Amino acid sequence: MRRSLLGRSWPNIIAAVLFVFFAFPVYWMLSTAFKQNNDIISKTPVFIPLSGTLDHFKAATGAAQFWEMVGNSFTVTIVAVLASLVIATLAAFAVARMKFRGRKAFVLVIMLAQMAPWEVMTISAYLIVRDQGMLDNLLPLTLFYMMMVLPFTIWTLRGFIAAVPKELEESAMVDGCTRFQAFVKVVFPLLAPGLMSTSLFGFITAWNELPLALILEKSTGPGTAQTLPLWLTSFQSVFGDDWGATMAASTLFAIPVLVIFLFLQRKAVGGMTAGAVKG
Repeated sequence: MRRSLLGRSWPNIIAAVLFVFFAFPVYWMLSTAFKQNNDIISKTPVFIPLSGTLDHFKAATGAAQFWEMVGNSFTVTIVAVLASLVIATLAAFAVARMKFRGRKAFVLVIMLAQMAPWEVMTISAYLIVRDQGMLDNLLPLTLFYMMMVLPFTIWTLRGFIAAVPKELEESAMVDGCTRFQAFVKVVFPLLAPGLMSTSLFGFITAWNELPLALILEKSTGPGTAQTLPLWLTSFQSVFGDDWGATMAASTLFAIPVLVIFLFLQRKAVGGMTAGAVKG
């Protein structure tokens, strides 16, 4: 009986260990953001602070350019996600519903683009943007972010569109709708889970991206085109050894992703699995 009980328990034990392993850095960031300075620099680690402070958050939000960088990150991320959704929806509809020469090759290219690490394009991206005189500009960064999330978005939405019976569109067209109107009125409302999942993936990807921003956005000072992840890399030099303010800024940086994930989690998770296997 003990062996049977152990056999049923070991998956939970492994899950608990993995949870602690991955959750501890997040806990340490949060606790450090609220700790007093004495607890932060103490030689003995303080795992559970007995007293907290909001001074580190005041220092982070009061730092020069913090809110400017927040605005830049939101602008780049939202524009990239919305643009990728528009383009990917049309492309996914063409792949799922229409037959044309090179269709299979196009799908294969999408898969290869999704599997390829985007870090390999940083040098070519820099050379292209430099030759066009567009370094330290949010536009090329937005375009590259859109390209990063586009393959996954097309692949996922293709599965959802393929799962919608063609008869629904045909019925709408018989009733007088054009093909575009049938898509907008019949197919598009059924894509909500796919749109949720791809939006979440795109937001996380663009919001957290650093290597490309590090190469394309070099300028500093007011009015720069830096994003928040890039600004956080220089945050330590701004505050010296103020680890509390650094962790507070990192906590604020993580909040938008957490809020969006909690808001979309049910439909997003279902959308990722459904879009991956249908069609």
